[in-house]
Amino acid sequence: MNKCSDFITKHSKNILIVSLVLLVLSFVGMKLTKINYDILVYLPDDYETIKGQNILTDEFKMGSYSIAVVENANAKELLAVEDKIRSVDGVGEVVSIYDVFGTNIPLDVLPSEVRDKVHKENTDVLFVTFLESTSNEKTIDAVREIRELTSDNYMFGGMSSMVLDTMELSEKEITIYVAIAVVLCLLVLELSLDSYLVPVLLLLNIGMSIVFNLGTNVFLGEISYITKALVAVLQLGVTTDFSIFLYHAYESKKGKMKKEEAMKLAINETFTSVIGSSTTTIAGFLVLCTMSLTLGKDLGIVMAKGVLLGVITVLTVFPALLLVFDKWCEKTSHKVITPKFDKLNNWIVKRHKVIFIIFVLLLVPIYLANKKVDVYYKIDKTLPDTLESIKANQILKDDYNIVSPEIILVDSNMKTGTINEMVSEIKKLSGVDLVLSASELNDYGITTNMLGDKSSMFESDKYQMILVNSLYEVASDELNDEIDDLNKIVKSYDENAIVAGEGPLMKDLITTSDTDFNNVNGSSIVCIFIILFIVLKSFSLPFLLIIAIEAAICMNMSISYLGGVTLPFVAPIVLGTIQLGATIDYAILMTTTYLNNRKTMDKKEAILSTLNSCGNSVFVSGLCFFAATFGVGAYSKLEMVGSLCTLISRGAILSMIIVITVLPSILLIFDKLIGKTMLGKDNFMKNNKKVIASMFLAGALMMPLSASALTKNETVYGKLNPDGSVKSSFVNEELLNTGNGTINDITNLEDIINLSGNESFNQNGDKITWNGIGNNIFYQGKTSKELPVGVKITYKLDGKETELKDLAGKSGKVTIEVKFTNSSKRSVNVNGSRETMYTPFVVMSTFTLDESAKNIDVNNGSST
Repeated sequence: MNKCSDFITKHSKNILIVSLVLLVLSFVGMKLTKINYDILVYLPDDYETIKGQNILTDEFKMGSYSIAVVENANAKELLAVEDKIRSVDGVGEVVSIYDVFGTNIPLDVLPSEVRDKVHKENTDVLFVTFLESTSNEKTIDAVREIRELTSDNYMFGGMSSMVLDTMELSEKEITIYVAIAVVLCLLVLELSLDSYLVPVLLLLNIGMSIVFNLGTNVFLGEISYITKALVAVLQLGVTTDFSIFLYHAYESKKGKMKKEEAMKLAINETFTSVIGSSTTTIAGFLVLCTMSLTLGKDLGIVMAKGVLLGVITVLTVFPALLLVFDKWCEKTSHKVITPKFDKLNNWIVKRHKVIFIIFVLLLVPIYLANKKVDVYYKIDKTLPDTLESIKANQILKDDYNIVSPEIILVDSNMKTGTINEMVSEIKKLSGVDLVLSASELNDYGITTNMLGDKSSMFESDKYQMILVNSLYEVASDELNDEIDDLNKIVKSYDENAIVAGEGPLMKDLITTSDTDFNNVNGSSIVCIFIILFIVLKSFSLPFLLIIAIEAAICMNMSISYLGGVTLPFVAPIVLGTIQLGATIDYAILMTTTYLNNRKTMDKKEAILSTLNSCGNSVFVSGLCFFAATFGVGAYSKLEMVGSLCTLISRGAILSMIIVITVLPSILLIFDKLIGKTMLGKDNFMKNNKKVIASMFLAGALMMPLSASALTKNETVYGKLNPDGSVKSSFVNEELLNTGNGTINDITNLEDIINLSGNESFNQNGDKITWNGIGNNIFYQGKTSKELPVGVKITYKLDGKETELKDLAGKSGKVTIEVKFTNSSKRSVNVNGSRETMYTPFVVMSTFTLDESAKNIDVNNGSST
């Protein structure tokens, strides 16, 4: 690092010139980076609902659609506008009731079931399909052009219209976000630093790193609008303290030596100081990449890259700026205007036991409140109700009962009678308001001839389409239950049928998000624990520090619960990793300073000295993080962004308070444990086994994490029909338990029975808790899920393929071929390229043949 710091101090002007060139290139990269405004595209590609969307795009040329509400337009005017819309590039079909019945037939003579869904007294419904997907650039341009072609009495709803509204609102607000964050941060820094110019240079440095980060996103192809909206304020809040560290180090040495030498030492010192804290922050963001919802990967990579670039610019660009403008910094110097905490620090040390007791007593209620926080998944709820798409959707709901349209895709060869039978079953579902198929339209008097070329909307070469309208809200429990019932019905008629649309997509989003929440929080804790262990060289300290920050996170979420605030689903998932990764720095600074002081002082003197020297730095850093996010949270009309920024700003303050008040109490109370569990002690492993065991037990009791089985073995049994389709499925689960208490598991099995003993269990949704008492649990349940291995059975008589029913009563050489297909796959990144990986399975199949079967020969198996 000495050579690097020497180079930086000697070539400061050249560094600024190169930085300006890179800045220009970064602005170009920003312009070339696409922004995605549709969260649903981040669902995994192997989901059935995503496959359904692809089929709609490829087979029906209906990648997306928009439903418009038209007020005060007669038939002739509406048909004329339809012709204009059809000419827009990217538009597929445009349909209204007048396309079917023309302008001569009075609408009042039509069946009310049809008329009331598309026409009211002075309004009509216009259905527009697009060739490409919801968030495709071609679709968005088409929606924008359609809005320009139509007058104010046309309001377009649907997902594509909503994406356009989100994009336009986001583009308006992002510049304001940055301005608010910069102004509030500048105010904090002007008060806390001793020069009026230094805060400007500091923010200029961070601004450059933000632009570098946004510019290099061009290599990712595209990023989410949430990432774009958050990256500037988060990077500003997270990396500000790195610059403050360097400036303070430079100022403390500048009066004793030449400024170049002072800066060289400051760079070396800052590198050592920030390497641990920046590593934890980067790790916290990278953990988001483990999310199944790839929005996490999007945000995680960009923010981790931003922190890394922030560290690089702090060690290169900021020193160059300080050296070049050193004289001006001195001329604009002033007294620091920050509060003194001497009295508070003394009070904290004297009352540390009381503080710790209060902290422990609060752990249980804040953890319980944290678990009860309500979240919502309905995307349009994150947008202002003044937007055109939201207004249109509300009118469609209130006037036409069009709330949640779903699309069923079945085999094109399914007979009309079978479809009618299936439709009859679907109509019996509570919440289903309307079911439309080609045959249903015929019953209403709308024939194929009347539809003309628009009949292709209902059928392709491979699939038939059936439209279902539900009265239940998207992402509601009622709709999710209805979708489950709908899937059961359609798959009983066609096992390859797919239920697609916004409702099923949102249901998958809910399932994915719930899993991601548990995985991300657990992974971030484990990852940061490992880094803290390496940095602090202690077994106990990582537990203690993570407990402190995790308590602040739970406290943050519990405030939302107590305030009756319902959060967008993304907020709880990413908050934990952001707050943990970004504010653990405060705890590291306090702890490392305490350990250094402890070498020459008793514990109370050491902690008081630590508070006096670090308290102000933690206060300023926390206040900067708060300032960078609070204003955005208060201003933003995008609820997804505003809620997250509000949580992060509040989390910065709570983490700061916990580190300044509770962490000193923890360090004092566990001082002996810390000393005994530090690496480097003689006979450490031999003499301190009990201490380490106690420490791990205490950590397990205090951390808000669920205990789970150490090992889970699963065997799936399927009873198949003669063609290989599943008749019934059972699953045997074996939970290997090395503990003495309860054991938690996640399951979607029904009719669960204990196969190995009398241990009882409690089941809440998909969570099941066994009273294991140290025993392994072996249980069985039924499943309706698709088997991870598909089976196809074919039959041949004397080498010619035939149906099983045709074999009865015949003799000859019979060949039964069983083909297995592994359907459990996922796309993973391997050395920079996307590869398809399959979960390995061991499969065993058995057949029972009667005594008339002779000369049996089995390939890859045996007969008994």
